[in-house]
Amino acid sequence: MIELPRHGFGGAPLGNLFQAVTDAEARATVDAAWESGVRLYDTAPHYGLGLSERRLGAALAGRSDYVLSTKVGRLLVPAPAPSGRDDDLFDVPGEVTRKWDFSRDGVRRSLQDSLERLGLPAVHVALIHDPDEHVEQALGEAYPALAELRAEGVVRAIGLGMNQWQVPLRFVRETDIDVVMLAGRYTLLDQSGLPLLEACAERGVKVLAAGVFNSGILATSRPGSTFDYQPAPAPLVERATRIAEVCERHGVSLPQAAMAFPLRHPAVASVVLGARTPEEVTANAALWSRPVPDALWENLESEGLLSS
Repeated sequence: MIELPRHGFGGAPLGNLFQAVTDAEARATVDAAWESGVRLYDTAPHYGLGLSERRLGAALAGRSDYVLSTKVGRLLVPAPAPSGRDDDLFDVPGEVTRKWDFSRDGVRRSLQDSLERLGLPAVHVALIHDPDEHVEQALGEAYPALAELRAEGVVRAIGLGMNQWQVPLRFVRETDIDVVMLAGRYTLLDQSGLPLLEACAERGVKVLAAGVFNSGILATSRPGSTFDYQPAPAPLVERATRIAEVCERHGVSLPQAAMAFPLRHPAVASVVLGARTPEEVTANAALWSRPVPDALWENLESEGLLSS
């Protein structure tokens, strides 16, 4: 079984998620993560139409003793009419486009393409990415393909990464995956993924907790206005504000608590945090290095602010 570092770096911002960063800024951000002790790095073809993979591979070149994960399920193919910008959250040219493909050949091609963009001979973890509308093909073709690659030693661990918990629960019950990356469904504000975590703990599947800030509402000491990339409903902002007030009484900031919370569950091996700048990386590292008192969690539970 692969050992996963406690904190990881999420590579979506390296693909110009929402706004562009320069190559130099991207490199400095990865360097700051490395200097902060981060040894787990996650990326995907989806992130900036391959830009995240290219930047991350360049930044990790010559380094060792880290864990790298990427994803399969979206092939990058020439755009029929290459013009303009990508229309899927990333500020990059639309010279190629994404094509869903969870077939055996598609999975193998996706991973090979990723290795070429990364400029690396192998990755440690390969994850089936967002098969929400392709569940049966992902189970019947993508998973066996990854299992073959694992048996061949091409990758050390396999699994899937999603923003929901129900499909990953099927994989945990029906396959022999090693890892699940769960985004946004086990956080201070949303513990709906708890059934998945319980199954992972029972089966020995490791969980990478991503999206722990729920896209922004938990990212600062004063709750933000977005939840899962949409305007946050007023009741949710009110609840986040109450959580922040309890945190403050214990000398803990809201983002510090958001980073620490998922690691309390035995199935969660790592928390993966995206970052756009070196300053964000160092700020996060300073927060996760501070202890969070058990009394905080007890207080939140007693006030009904942690639900399952």
